[in-house]
Amino acid sequence: MTVPLTEPHDLTGAHGLAGAHDGTAYDPVDIREFVDAEIVPHADEWDQDERLPPKILHRIGELGLWAPFLPPDAGGAAMDWTTLGRVHEEIGRGCSSVRSFLTVHTMVTWTVQRWGSDAQRERWLPRLAAGDLIGAFCLTEPDSGSDASASGTVAESNGSGWVINGEKKWMTAGQVAGLLLVFCRSAEGMSAFLVPADSPGVEITPITGVMGTRASMLAGIRLREVRVGPEALIGPPGWAAGTVMTGALDLGRYSVACGSVGVAQACLDACVAYTSRRRVREGRLSELQLIRRKITDMLVSSRAARLLCAEAGRLKDADDPATIMATWVAKYHASTAASAAASDAVQIHGANGFSADHPAARLYRDAKVAEVIEGSTELQQLTIATEAYREVAR
Repeated sequence: MTVPLTEPHDLTGAHGLAGAHDGTAYDPVDIREFVDAEIVPHADEWDQDERLPPKILHRIGELGLWAPFLPPDAGGAAMDWTTLGRVHEEIGRGCSSVRSFLTVHTMVTWTVQRWGSDAQRERWLPRLAAGDLIGAFCLTEPDSGSDASASGTVAESNGSGWVINGEKKWMTAGQVAGLLLVFCRSAEGMSAFLVPADSPGVEITPITGVMGTRASMLAGIRLREVRVGPEALIGPPGWAAGTVMTGALDLGRYSVACGSVGVAQACLDACVAYTSRRRVREGRLSELQLIRRKITDMLVSSRAARLLCAEAGRLKDADDPATIMATWVAKYHASTAASAAASDAVQIHGANGFSADHPAARLYRDAKVAEVIEGSTELQQLTIATEAYREVAR
């Protein structure tokens, strides 16, 4: 099913993809056309190869998609967060692994823009905006799951800079990233450092054979006596927990929420197309009432998720603190809606749903990832409920 461009996720017009990484303007680009022509036909192949080819990473840079939220003088297009969310939805509709790259790159780039020094911005933002340098967000550790304390990686001051030792795991884009945003425990508390991936002592090990977002090029990253200068530190020592980490994770959660809407939309599109041509007995699958019920659930839940993401984006654009909880709600609903839609998609496709010849299996695996990353479903249930009790007590 082709969704008309009058649908809420149309990105043509004033908020289209204008602005190259060098600050010049592109003609408005239909992001859906790019996704349909250059991502959707290759997503299953990338999934099987467990990697994204350099060509698509370069193409994303040509379109100015790596960091369009940056101001033009930093290589962006001053794109608002609501529109960026719709971009990540469309990318997620095509391939969750590509969207994952954009997610972590956004987190790193925004951190440099928001909390970095003038020297850090001047050094890193142009390359991050162009995609010449891919950023990896290095928080999760082998033994820490949803614990965001980064307690196992330690940064010690040596008078002239810092020495970092520790290990990070499940780093999206870690196999090709050029800049690592590393969270460490220091004497003052949690600190964040910008560490070039080619620094002596940085060891990168690809992680393969994962269930979902298989082309996101995950890596484990070990840091052995990695020495960085004082210019690598983001903000003051011990300052990162309530600022850098919280803000970046909120944006990551927002991107995953929007990408999950894309997954749900992809499930709907695939199922409508499949049931419209698949025959059973004397009619088509699309004529069966139970099929129509599943299609209805997909459509309604995906549209509701899209509205929740739009509200979170609107609050971000208004610089309203309420965006934090709105993003939690959007991510919770969108990720669970995507998982439900993907499960129904496999069921509707029957045996074909387990085949590489249809996207249902990949969508199912990718949807499950969204329920785990950037705050698991269970963690979100605790967080959202706590807010509900707070609101009642006011």
